[in-house]
Amino acid sequence: MHCSTRDMLLAGVTRLVAHKRLPVCICAVVLLVAVAGCAHYPVNQKMKQHNPGAGYRASTFTKAEADDELLMLVTFSGGGTRAAALSYGVLETLRDTEVTIRGRKQRLLDQVDMISGVSGGSFTAAYYGLYRDRIFQDFESRFLKKDIQGDLLKATLFNPYHWAKLLSPYYARSDLAAQYYDRNIFDGATFGDMLANEKPMIVINATDMVQGTRFSFNQETFDVICTDLSTFPVSRACAASSAVPILLSPITLRNHAGSCGYSMPRVLEEALEPPRNLASRRFDLANSMKPFLDSRKKPYIHLVDGGVADNLGLRALLERVTLIGDSWTTLSYAGLENVHKIVFLVVNAETEVDTKWDRHARVPPFGAMLESYSSIAIARYNVETVALVRESFNRWADEIRNGRCGSSRVSSEPGSCGDIEFYLVEVRFDAIDDEAERSYLKKLPTSFVLEPEQVDRLRDTARLIMHNSAEFQRLMKDLEENA
Repeated sequence: MHCSTRDMLLAGVTRLVAHKRLPVCICAVVLLVAVAGCAHYPVNQKMKQHNPGAGYRASTFTKAEADDELLMLVTFSGGGTRAAALSYGVLETLRDTEVTIRGRKQRLLDQVDMISGVSGGSFTAAYYGLYRDRIFQDFESRFLKKDIQGDLLKATLFNPYHWAKLLSPYYARSDLAAQYYDRNIFDGATFGDMLANEKPMIVINATDMVQGTRFSFNQETFDVICTDLSTFPVSRACAASSAVPILLSPITLRNHAGSCGYSMPRVLEEALEPPRNLASRRFDLANSMKPFLDSRKKPYIHLVDGGVADNLGLRALLERVTLIGDSWTTLSYAGLENVHKIVFLVVNAETEVDTKWDRHARVPPFGAMLESYSSIAIARYNVETVALVRESFNRWADEIRNGRCGSSRVSSEPGSCGDIEFYLVEVRFDAIDDEAERSYLKKLPTSFVLEPEQVDRLRDTARLIMHNSAEFQRLMKDLEENA
């Protein structure tokens, strides 16, 4: 049913009820059918022509100050409001941390180049990307200390209009959530609004339900499906990133691949050519991209919670280096040849493993097994991802020195071609010495509702962990010495 036909039907039914020619019960059924017939998720717009120099991609973002001394990459993990509040506390700490770079004092927050967010962390990242310092004025009232979960439950259970829409096979719970986020949190903003700001660039991550691969909301990903991301609502990206399987439905995109002149990057095409190195990460990237390029076999993309593929949002940064080639080529592509300090700040709102079933003889129920399976898989993958980043530092440093120094003598003096240092700052509950406090924070629910006191406790925890972090203090010391 077209919406125009629905509107005519609704008007006719209203007139009949007004003149008491149609029973109210019949009217209600007609209205439900009419609304359900029109309900449909918004379809992402087709892009006419692929343009690698335009759109929501890192190369099109500008920075307030021409300063390439420090490259700062931040990731916000999943974990509902708990993750959003911990991430918010990190932003507050960065705002209140003053550093001197090239003789100029500034907030460390203003040195952040990119934030990659997942699920709950994506809301904090997206809000900061859209509204910058306004986040410190109203994000608590609009999100952190608001019963988002309760509002969505009321909209689902107690609003007949939404009942009708949810009867449609093309409109489900996450579409309703996206609509709520759009009206009550993001004010209808799109990625085009985000692009109008300066750095940092915000990358929101979801998971393709069928392929199980990470799906990042940036133009490089949307080039593949021939869609202009700048027109896409930020609310739907966050809804996809937080669409916990079973509890929420997937967010669906239309695949327009093959209609805009896009082709797979040559480095990935080569990875698929014989003889293929099946163990290489580049082959894995190319193999993951291949299904998305065929819109006849894959006309629709169904996205679920980003934590399924990468709960830290860190793989998006790792895979970028793999895609481009090496760390030096990646820096050169971004115009950061002179960077001397590269910081990974990883915010991980981890959960505590539930050990209660170790003390029971009876077989655990399905719900307990499902929860254990998901939490264990995420925790183990997080450990592997962080270890991979840490282990890459020496190789990346060598690549940068070789690329920048060439045949010249490699010197590690400040400002020289060989001056490159990596930092990995982890903000996670395991850094808390107090066992009771650590356990309390890990057991906080990952839902979209917390008590105000719990939100404040998480914010304070973020600040405490960062101030006590040896790696963060090393960064501060090195910045001070090179000021």
